[in-house]
Amino acid sequence: MSDEALCNDVIQQVDATLKNDDRILVAYSGGIDSSVLLHALMTIRGKLRPALMLRAVYVHHGLSKHAGEWAEHCRLQCEKWNIPLQIAYVNVEPSLTGIEAAAREARYQALSYLLSDSDVLVTAQHRDDQCETFLLALKRGSGPAGLSAMPERMMFGDYQQVRPLLNVSRQQIEDYARIQKLRWVDDDSNQDARFDRNFLRLNILPTLEQRWPQFSRMVSRSAALCAEQERLLDELLAPTLSRLVDVNSAIDIDGLSSVSDSQRRALLRRWLSQQGMMMPSQDQLEKLWWEVALSQQDAEPQLRLGNYQIRRYQQRLYLLPIMQPVDEIQLVWDGKSTLRLPDSLGELTPDEPGEVVRSPGADEPVTVRFSAPGNLKIHIVGRTHSRSLKKLWQELDVPVWLRQRTPLLFYGDKLIAALGVFVTVEGQRQGDDAGWNIRYQKKSY
Repeated sequence: MSDEALCNDVIQQVDATLKNDDRILVAYSGGIDSSVLLHALMTIRGKLRPALMLRAVYVHHGLSKHAGEWAEHCRLQCEKWNIPLQIAYVNVEPSLTGIEAAAREARYQALSYLLSDSDVLVTAQHRDDQCETFLLALKRGSGPAGLSAMPERMMFGDYQQVRPLLNVSRQQIEDYARIQKLRWVDDDSNQDARFDRNFLRLNILPTLEQRWPQFSRMVSRSAALCAEQERLLDELLAPTLSRLVDVNSAIDIDGLSSVSDSQRRALLRRWLSQQGMMMPSQDQLEKLWWEVALSQQDAEPQLRLGNYQIRRYQQRLYLLPIMQPVDEIQLVWDGKSTLRLPDSLGELTPDEPGEVVRSPGADEPVTVRFSAPGNLKIHIVGRTHSRSLKKLWQELDVPVWLRQRTPLLFYGDKLIAALGVFVTVEGQRQGDDAGWNIRYQKKSY
């Protein structure tokens, strides 16, 4: 194949993948892959689609001493190619899943922030990256969903992520860069074989490709077939999943008990995937079912998965974020300004439509708390008798994890309201009292 034909082939594949997209944000690291992608898109804009709105973003993690140099390289290159560039500075705080996962999460958040309207995020993963992803999934013992590797087009929050080079090999990319005399940066960490992906790239795939020159192409085909099977399962299971999941995204345990083990596992995976969770291992899925869903009825079981937890309430499973304890927090409130609640629980705003309670007396300091004794007797509006707080939570179907996360409004030592749940008789507006309107904008679980 001639040099011109090779470059045209890459450009045509990129153009065909993005033919219906007019606003493109390219994740540009300055490396060879994203440099080839950005150059191809610049060529498409110049020769085929002059109306194409093309932007680039460099995410500055600060993890390498060369990050500033790479950012400057990207700035100069985009200036030369007349492509607007934004440099997104992020702070990476190592998480339980490691520095790589933390950097990836920070990068995704930064990219999400820069997308708007009908933008698509375009990234430069290619066929050899797909092969590495497949083999890593194989190493983990993944099923068809994991072996599907990377889709060419997928949702990225409220937007779409597109990988137009997935059918382009690393050799084609290197040839394109050589022919076009491109300049790029090399990340020295890519040569560190301690990382699994680098180990495959440096030590394993060259040997496999030497033995079987079409290896990465065949792996890509296998990944596509796994993805096709997963899409078919999605279609077949969608009606059942829709029936089992309620408006709070909780899934019905009794319904899951009525299907086969294999169908139950498939439904649970899709339920988790719908909420943006990474696929759990087979062992985690079994623990979820036997230790949470089917634990004793009087238990309060939970299973932690990364930064989330799965809990059971009234024969339904809920996927929840990890929560910090707030039961000992007490906030003083003047009732005039917005009160921000701890642990992202929301905020209270006065003088807006919401809960109506009586005005506090001059000698009644206003506080917001998140706990009260369970045996505290409370008479709420609409009921003829008092109940203990513990009984009220149960009767009002308040999930266990919200019982010490619901803002309780106190005047002095009198409980006036559990905002969003009930108002006590002591907190009821009387006579000419205009009362307080309190809007509780709460975080949903």
